[in-house]
Amino acid sequence: MPNRHRVAAALLVAGALALELTSGCGVADPVRPHALPPPGLQVVGYVAGWEPMTPVDTGKLTAVNYAFAHVSDGAVVLDQAKAADVLDFLRTLRAGSPWLRVLVSIGGWGADGFSDASLTEASRAKFAGSVAALVARTDIDGVDIDWEYPGLAGPGIVHREQDRRNFTLLLTAIRQALDALPPRPNAAPANRRRLLTAALADSDFVAHVELDRVAEQLDWVNLMTYDFHNSLTPTTGHHAALFTGATAGSERSVERAVDQFLDAGVPARKLVVGVPFYGRAFAAVREDNHGLGQPYGSYEGDHAWPQLERDFIDRNGFVRYWDERAKAPYLWNAQTRVFVSYDDPQSLALKARFVRSRGLGGMMYWEHSQDPHGELLRSLDAALRAAPRNEMR
Repeated sequence: MPNRHRVAAALLVAGALALELTSGCGVADPVRPHALPPPGLQVVGYVAGWEPMTPVDTGKLTAVNYAFAHVSDGAVVLDQAKAADVLDFLRTLRAGSPWLRVLVSIGGWGADGFSDASLTEASRAKFAGSVAALVARTDIDGVDIDWEYPGLAGPGIVHREQDRRNFTLLLTAIRQALDALPPRPNAAPANRRRLLTAALADSDFVAHVELDRVAEQLDWVNLMTYDFHNSLTPTTGHHAALFTGATAGSERSVERAVDQFLDAGVPARKLVVGVPFYGRAFAAVREDNHGLGQPYGSYEGDHAWPQLERDFIDRNGFVRYWDERAKAPYLWNAQTRVFVSYDDPQSLALKARFVRSRGLGGMMYWEHSQDPHGELLRSLDAALRAAPRNEMR
């Protein structure tokens, strides 16, 4: 472990460099961490390349995933306007925080090109080579593959039945290409290995992924345990419940997703549980049960945590309720018939306790600009540092 005084001095230098490098680019200066991240756990934050950067407390993170790069003509491309500036900023953070790893997440909702890139041995080699070249050229620690989703049309992407097997083969080719790179220069010994992770979903999605084989190629899985209820589902509900609630026995939940991955052979330490820093709102909701588990007329939209605090939680006619079974809060406005599902410090702390009690690999969140003052991240950090409790199911 590096000397704390040297780390502090390096962080001051990193802050000055960040200000110089990112002046006028819409990215923030770093926040000096108060301590190292929780030992033995991954804490992964996604940074959306299209959002303004907010301060990053590297003392609470082990990895930052820049979102997104995409697939074009079978190769990975950094095609967002501020990609170079944001990656400069993240590398500057890493220079003062030796434990921090910087990854590029490839894909995202609506991103096409994966099925074609994984189709043949030649196409897989081309894509894997472009990934290795990107990692070497940008001096990052690895990549996160966010194919949403193999074998499924999703938002209209190309998909094939062969995607299930080809996804494994694609990850294998990427893993081999990354392993062929020399260790990252000047990295701490524990951080020299180039990382390969993937954002994966639960429920029906896993039928199109060879989870046990995929897990062999990945350093960890970023489990997207949110968006359980959204604009595509027929009723309202918790979009990130820890446990199955009282409204329906077949509801998706963090616990069910984790058990599904464990049953498929994914090691517990490779499961990083995802949480949302935003809420989902539904309008024209039937008023039974304070709007929970009810049909709705329209999807009202997404709302980041600061907006929930400012305009929604026990404000403007919204009343906060707590589902004791699901361990999740929700909001109901009886006048406007708007229902909101979200996570808050209470539910996030319980999820962190669940991660510790089940021996899982850590937590990740989407996304950093939605918690600009770090309130939700502080809740995760405090709970992850606490001793695990046995009372979690």
